Amino acid sequence: MAQHEAHPHLGEHEYSYWPLPVGIATLLLPVTFVSYFVWQKPLLALVLGGVSVALFILSLAGWAYEFFKKGHEEGLGFPAMVFFIVSEVVIFGTMFAAFYMARVAHADQWPNWVPKEMNLIMPVILTLILWTSSATAIVAEKATHSGKKALAVLFFLITIALGLLFAVLHILEWSHLWHNGFTISSNMYGTGFYALTGIHTSHVFVGIFMQIVAILLLLTNQISHHKGQTYIRATVLYWHFVDLMWLLVASSAYLVGSLV
Repeated sequence: MAQHEAHPHLGEHEYSYWPLPVGIATLLLPVTFVSYFVWQKPLLALVLGGVSVALFILSLAGWAYEFFKKGHEEGLGFPAMVFFIVSEVVIFGTMFAAFYMARVAHADQWPNWVPKEMNLIMPVILTLILWTSSATAIVAEKATHSGKKALAVLFFLITIALGLLFAVLHILEWSHLWHNGFTISSNMYGTGFYALTGIHTSHVFVGIFMQIVAILLLLTNQISHHKGQTYIRATVLYWHFVDLMWLLVASSAYLVGSLV
């Protein structure tokens, strides 16, 4: 009895079922790519991809709802995000290693693979957009800590808008290059270019989703001085990581990639 009273909240989340659908959604993602690129079944890939994304979003939302309704702030979210970012650095590191190995191994053929439509002004514009979004994210974080929820929501919305602008411009650029023959399977440069910029853009969408959740938590008064601050810090830290990785992606995929 004494042990029970000393830990009144023990057992609240030990039996959460939400990690299971999150894991299933994550598993379906590589199966989606295999269906499209290996099995050559685009319809199956579309269905699996849609189920994966929907299940992932719903599961994360349910998991977050469970915590903010029943849980308590333990301060572990921020260090957990740090460890998660370290794992992300490993993922990006393998992509960079593959890109630069291909750049060196095919140095004699590489100049022939650089498309004439490659616009080096676009990465500069995209960089300025993300830098601005980092600044607005900082303002949103500080406003949250100060208890200014309306201001925090406003600047999170601005950050999301900038992130969407970045993604839309990037997708339009992909479309332009793709229609001019520079595809993911055209050559090693195309494979590396779309792999690097594609995986980065996927992280942009993850960051946008995290900020949407932050806005919902603010609007429903689930964040206060004693609860939810760790989530805000982790979200903004992740967004800064995405912005920082863009500098490496842009310098590699555009500058080093198009250098002849």
